Amino acid sequence: MISFKLLNETNKLDIIPFLLLLDKKITEDILEDRLTEMFVQGYKCVGIFEGEKMIGISGLWIMTKYYVGKHIEPDNVIIHPEYRGAGVGEALMKWIDEYAISQNCIASELNCYVSNTAAQKFWVKEGYNIIGFHYQKMLNSSS
Repeated sequence: MISFKLLNETNKLDIIPFLLLLDKKITEDILEDRLTEMFVQGYKCVGIFEGEKMIGISGLWIMTKYYVGKHIEPDNVIIHPEYRGAGVGEALMKWIDEYAISQNCIASELNCYVSNTAAQKFWVKEGYNIIGFHYQKMLNSSS
């Protein structure tokens, strides 16, 4: 049975292995430091569990922007590869939608890497529309 639980900063060492699945170039020490700072800034993370085993995560940001109002942003949605294609992602998004509604959010927005075509198909299937581009400019090459 799949269940969901909001995690907190004390769970950051459980979150890091999933973030490493996404990007192995960032060290565990840097991820731990960044997660500490993120939790201070209002970051939330939901863990996906099969029994006691964590099988995925999604970061969550709740914010208000002038063009959309109060909304939730699922961030770094990661399902362990062994559980992909089994409906876990759909169940997670249902949970996130219900959580967002309970927090008075009126929309959900997210970013998806251009190279991640499987995720793009998933997001469209989940009802997300492509409305723009995400741009990035690095200001410090050592970060």
